[in-house]
Amino acid sequence: CALPICLSVFRSKSHIYAQVIDDTKGCTLAAASTLDPEVKKAVQSKPPIEAAKEVGKLIANRAKAAKVGAVVFDRGGHLYHGRIKALAEASREGGLQF
Repeated sequence: CALPICLSVFRSKSHIYAQVIDDTKGCTLAAASTLDPEVKKAVQSKPPIEAAKEVGKLIANRAKAAKVGAVVFDRGGHLYHGRIKALAEASREGGLQF
């Protein structure tokens, strides 16, 4: 990431993970994934895009709690499409700016 705080996304075949990372200190400020109990309950029988949206909302809330408002979006080499796009748009709606 170019700026000190970034939203890093990792996508596997069945799950999606997001972290807000402070690159200057080298520490994670907030994290969320489809394995979180809150998200798991909410998306049990929903498609993966809906799960990514829930993770996006949750990471935005957790980033706000950590007093982070603006981030650089790191999509981990994946195209801005599908689950990555859904997570990014949901986190923007939740208040993150990038």
